[in-house]
Amino acid sequence: MAVNETRLHEMIGKMLVDLGAVVNGALVIVGDRLGLYQKMAEAGPLSSQELAEATKTDERYVREWLAAQAASEYITYDATSEKFHLSDEQK
Repeated sequence: MAVNETRLHEMIGKMLVDLGAVVNGALVIVGDRLGLYQKMAEAGPLSSQELAEATKTDERYVREWLAAQAASEYITYDATSEKFHLSDEQK
């Protein structure tokens, strides 16, 4: 059996995109239901601690959520200020 390397890589790429969509879909729902996106849109740049306090949520979970959202480019992270924000396009 001869494996077409190009087709194999395309299939793996599609699987990874689909897996990412599943994970991010759940995180988007969490962010919406907890009001994380709304608070970020209203307040501007926030640290994980500030967002947790503003939404009455646990900082550790908010920090993990923010990191995942920034890695997926659903929100923006500024390393200089160590704060997260929504760009106009992300709002």
